Amino acid sequence: MTGGPADSGRVAFLCAMPMEARPLVRRLSLRPTQIGGVPVDAGTLGGRAVIALVTGMGTGRSADATRRLLDAVVLDHVVVVGITGALENVTPVGTLVCPAVVVDGATGVTFRPTPLGGERPRGTMWTADGLLTDAAAVAELRARGVISLDMETASIARECDRRAVAWSVFRAVSDRATDGSVDDEVFHLSSPDGSPDGAAVARYLLRHPARVPGLVRLAKAARLASQTAADAAVCAVERMWESPPVP
Repeated sequence: MTGGPADSGRVAFLCAMPMEARPLVRRLSLRPTQIGGVPVDAGTLGGRAVIALVTGMGTGRSADATRRLLDAVVLDHVVVVGITGALENVTPVGTLVCPAVVVDGATGVTFRPTPLGGERPRGTMWTADGLLTDAAAVAELRARGVISLDMETASIARECDRRAVAWSVFRAVSDRATDGSVDDEVFHLSSPDGSPDGAAVARYLLRHPARVPGLVRLAKAARLASQTAADAAVCAVERMWESPPVP
């Protein structure tokens, strides 16, 4: 499928990494295609067109990918789907996070997602490039009401707000900022496009063979969180379309 701005997909699911998009692709039987030169996975949900796009990791890549998509297709709603890091060591892996506020950590600008499908938004999500594990910095964010961290949502929100496109967030906890499960080495085992860096993984395992079980647990947690977020996002979109319009 190719085309331009006249091609319409009512809802787009945006994920940073292929792993996060995989549950959506499976559940909705999406197929790879292109819209306006943008590679996406496309299909239907309840008879309506849906799109899944992998943006790549970080604020720059996610902003660029969102702009290209919004240039290529008319959307009613953008849904950010994927994993997030909790700011304390109590929240169970797989816990769904639908924030009431998203903050761009670089600028302090705040964004407010559109509640979707009956989910009750709560707390603040903090978007920033890089890894945050410093205990004092984490404590300061917690004091400000921040409950989770990510690297893309605020930049996607900014591009959607500029086009007056509604957006929502469904992320699930895959790790915790100060429990030691993710350090700088583990953080860099993914390529910027969100795919695993095979060479980096091989080097890491050679240097740290005793950490293999921890890496396996982290991967399992990420898969669980991705599945939870995808399932919640799909159900919310289904409920949105089932609900009568507000007069």
